[in-house]
Amino acid sequence: MGGNQTLVTEFLLLGFPLSPRTQMLLFGLFSLFYAFTLLGNGVILGLIWLDSRLHTPMYSFLSHLAIVDMSYACNTVPQMLVNLLSPATPISFAGCMTQTFLFLTFAHTECLLLVAMSYDRYVAICHPLRYSVLVNWRVCTTLAVTSWTLGALLALVHTVLLLPLPFCGPQKVNHFFCEILAVLKLACADTHTNETMVLAGAVSVLVGPVSSIVISYIQILRAILKIQSGEGRRKAFSTCSSHLCVVGLFYGTAIIMYVGPPHGDPMEQKKYLLLFHSLFNPMLNPLIYSLRNRDVKAALKKVLEKERTS
Repeated sequence: MGGNQTLVTEFLLLGFPLSPRTQMLLFGLFSLFYAFTLLGNGVILGLIWLDSRLHTPMYSFLSHLAIVDMSYACNTVPQMLVNLLSPATPISFAGCMTQTFLFLTFAHTECLLLVAMSYDRYVAICHPLRYSVLVNWRVCTTLAVTSWTLGALLALVHTVLLLPLPFCGPQKVNHFFCEILAVLKLACADTHTNETMVLAGAVSVLVGPVSSIVISYIQILRAILKIQSGEGRRKAFSTCSSHLCVVGLFYGTAIIMYVGPPHGDPMEQKKYLLLFHSLFNPMLNPLIYSLRNRDVKAALKKVLEKERTS
């Protein structure tokens, strides 16, 4: 690093280099999706809070998932919308580091929450008579708190390794938010350790949890096939199908981004995959759970009828 170079105190997020007209169109579209994300997850939280029939460990995990999804969107989408309106608007160094830390925290937490939800479904179907013992409120609270704590600690490790790096230009981040790999490319120092830790972290919170989820669902499938009545099999499978859809969307995009081999222009591909990951996934999750979950639909119907009669 030359003696006349100054350290970067702010970054410019390149986002999606498109024409001004296209950017305005995307601003309107993404604003709508953002509103749907907050509304959908807010409705899920409200229903779980208002309906006593949903005060169970399963829906407690779902409420944590809704909070993570809302946090995901609030961390990345507003800055992306600002950049679509005014592409030259910078983000401070502290703001960029905070955004990186929060994104990693929510990503790690969701990975662990999905594992906890798969454990809940495994016990409910494979050991229904012991469900109240194996998944009581104490276990549920412990799993949720552990997910949040480990998620924050893992993100803190990456952030602590990132902060000491010198950034002396260029200051343009080739992304729509401060994604850790995109930021590392701007450091004027050796980032091999950081990149190795990102890969190791991705493997630990993606491959490991996916393996445990696959094993639990193999056991669930075996238990479902042993159920004699068709109605019983259908009901058992319907309680798992929503979770499987969410797992597929979340882990599928995450593994492609951080573990899978690169093809073509990996940075451009990751931008669009992370757009799906941080905007469309949180918007689709409440739709998946509400459309395929009889209890959630019944709770929504009950609230709407109460509003209509009042």
